[in-house]
Amino acid sequence: MKQRAKWVLGVIVLAVFEGMLSGHLHAGEVSIAAASDLNFVFKEMVPDFEGKTGHTVKLSLGSSGNFFAQLSNGAPFDLYFSADIAYPKKLEEAGLAEPGSLYMYAVGRIVIWIPKGSSIDIALLGIKALQYSSVKKIAIANPKHAPYGRAAVAVMEHFKVYEAVKDKLVLGDNISQTAQFVQTGAADIGIIALSLAVAPTMRETGAYWEIPLDAYPRLEQGAVLLKAARNPKAAREFLEYVKSADGAAVFKRYGFSIPQAP
Repeated sequence: MKQRAKWVLGVIVLAVFEGMLSGHLHAGEVSIAAASDLNFVFKEMVPDFEGKTGHTVKLSLGSSGNFFAQLSNGAPFDLYFSADIAYPKKLEEAGLAEPGSLYMYAVGRIVIWIPKGSSIDIALLGIKALQYSSVKKIAIANPKHAPYGRAAVAVMEHFKVYEAVKDKLVLGDNISQTAQFVQTGAADIGIIALSLAVAPTMRETGAYWEIPLDAYPRLEQGAVLLKAARNPKAAREFLEYVKSADGAAVFKRYGFSIPQAP
């Protein structure tokens, strides 16, 4: 009886081991081009996904518009996460994304952020902080290729301060660089993604005022699976992870709202 029990246990252990080995044998690398407002979100998601699946993720962060241009010219990525939904739609319409893969994964928000030690009372002044006497440079993402930059311009136009402050604008290549401008003193104040402002490193070094949602177009953010994907199976698994309850929880922690419940 004992001998049989040992044999059964051995079979079970072997089966579990083979299952784990099989999973890792089929693991692959997922190459992702992502808008830089997802910096801290993906810093949480990627290790969790890798641990659960055995896949590895090669993550590139930058401007949505710059990635769109690269992808339009055949850049080798599996997935594209944009800070808007227009760029992914254009890729789908151009036949560069898998039909039906377009997914609105989150809705972003923007804030006015100041560094620690600033003389500006951002909670009191709100949008008026952009015209505060000590403000000489205002950082925003480049509106030519960054959705968050276009949202920043829309905010200033909404509150009718754009003409008064446009000569003070300093343009970041993407929203992460925009935040860095303010952190390093290259700008006095900035309009950045809420997802960056609530991250621990940013919370400890500054303060923010959340811009009312009716002051700028809704920041719907979309992702697509690219036709040129080298590992479509692993890429689809990452998309499913993003859509899951675990993925939604991470997005919510960084100030995003979820348009489609998992």
